[in-house]
Amino acid sequence: MALRGVWLVRPEPGTALCGSVRFSRRYPTVEKRAKIFNGVSYVPVPEDGPFLKALLFELRLLDDDKDFVKRCDSCSRINKTSVYALAIGGEELWPVVAFLKNGMIYASVPLVEQTLSPRPPLVSLSGISQGLQLLFGIQDFLSLGQKSDSELNTKLSQLPDLLLQACPFGTLLDANLQNFLDNINVASVTQPQKLPAWKAGTYKGKPQVSISITEKVKSMQYDKQDVADTWQVVGAVTCKCDLEGIMPNVTISLSLPTNGSPLQDILVHPCVTSLDSAILTSNSIDVMDDSAFSGPYKFPFSPPLESFNLCYYTSQVPVPPILGFYQIKEEDIQLKIAVNLKLHESVKNNFEFCEAHIPFYNRGPITHLEYKVSFGQLEIFREKGLLIWIIGQKFPKSMEINLSGTVTFGAKGHDKQPFDQICIGGTAYVKIGN
Repeated sequence: MALRGVWLVRPEPGTALCGSVRFSRRYPTVEKRAKIFNGVSYVPVPEDGPFLKALLFELRLLDDDKDFVKRCDSCSRINKTSVYALAIGGEELWPVVAFLKNGMIYASVPLVEQTLSPRPPLVSLSGISQGLQLLFGIQDFLSLGQKSDSELNTKLSQLPDLLLQACPFGTLLDANLQNFLDNINVASVTQPQKLPAWKAGTYKGKPQVSISITEKVKSMQYDKQDVADTWQVVGAVTCKCDLEGIMPNVTISLSLPTNGSPLQDILVHPCVTSLDSAILTSNSIDVMDDSAFSGPYKFPFSPPLESFNLCYYTSQVPVPPILGFYQIKEEDIQLKIAVNLKLHESVKNNFEFCEAHIPFYNRGPITHLEYKVSFGQLEIFREKGLLIWIIGQKFPKSMEINLSGTVTFGAKGHDKQPFDQICIGGTAYVKIGN
């Protein structure tokens, strides 16, 4: 559940408006959700002026509220809750949670995730209790130790920073605002620095920056003179920055290893503040030459609180990390297969796991298998028509492994066996993952 808005209103009898809005906070993202959920019964939250007048009228706190108004004053309209409907522009904004305490009106508009016509029972709306919980928390915060208007003004000026952490994007996390006082810079209350919309709060604690680089090699090898083999590295740099301050500045520099290929097709996170034009213009479509930018690659940015992908990139490598050969020969209901895999000498012989998937499409279940494997283990999934060659965490010292065998298939079924429009007859593949 979430809230569309929060208001603190002080009644001021005798003044032109009979009151003033001391604090207000709206959540546009929640308002968009309300428009979707409520449909044709949606009533937008008005500006502070119309909201103030409608709220004071509903609570009968306007100076001209001396005449009898049936909608508000009738005996059939005895409000036993703190939930109201405000008349605004010929429509009714409902539900509005509001109560008067110690000369201050506390109000909020919860999100209702359904149509409002007919109005659902209050007991089914969890947003009502969350709205009350936040308002009671704000009331406790303002009344704690308050002795003068100056102290009240100081606490009201702290509310924007406190609600960023207690109720980010309209979702209530903790109604005890005192818990967040240590996480805001009290000195910035008089001259607050505005947080960007994508940052819900600030960090308080030991500063640290964590960086991880993940690279995947996409390679397709055909073993045909008329079809060129292709391979490419796709990488991502992931960061988690725990740094104090509203907009801390961080710069990460990436350097290539000796004889490393330049990075290409670089895409950066929106928090990156500036970038060398040479980084952005390098792409994998152009022919690589000696003038290609080879770093260092510097990324200045102001990080969000959560873990995020700083950048994505591609890179060319001289050879694939694993060279493969796959051959099949069909004889009636049998297939003779031969697979050879060789780890390139430039690749470190150490993996979390390495396995090769050998699928057989458009055939019946595997009924019999005779095979010989030089290294690792072979698992058979008969109904799925799949062999999985579990290589393990490293290749043998020879860096080369072989698998050969004969696969026999049963009668072809209708639904259970895997189907592929491309892998027909002798067209097949081996998929290696590590």
